[in-house]
Amino acid sequence: MPTILLVEDNEMNRDMLSRRLERKGYRVVLAADGLRGVEMAASHAPDLVLMDMSLPVLDGWEATRRLKAAPATRHLPVIALTAHAMSGDRERALQAGCDDYDTKPIELPRLLGKIEALLGATDGAAARPAEGSS
Repeated sequence: MPTILLVEDNEMNRDMLSRRLERKGYRVVLAADGLRGVEMAASHAPDLVLMDMSLPVLDGWEATRRLKAAPATRHLPVIALTAHAMSGDRERALQAGCDDYDTKPIELPRLLGKIEALLGATDGAAARPAEGSS
């Protein structure tokens, strides 16, 4: 069962999204700020990180930069989550090291597609023969 680290400061968003992901078969670990997210990524070795970009203590931009700079976590795929869908935000997230970008409110089918694509790209290539997306 793949593990997703959800870094989200809004308790309602954290609860709703974690329950929906768990129903889809994911194990979810939670962090409420960017610094805790960086620490938990190192200690819990998740398969993927969902990173809110507007976080207390350490924002998602800097938290992602730190994840991608550390040898133990640089391989982790990170999907930026933001309610600020401004022009240039996607590019800024990718420059910070995010592997993909999604906007809030979350549309679960769209987000699941991005999660599956990144999980397939990271562990699927070595674990099973390459096939079309599922």
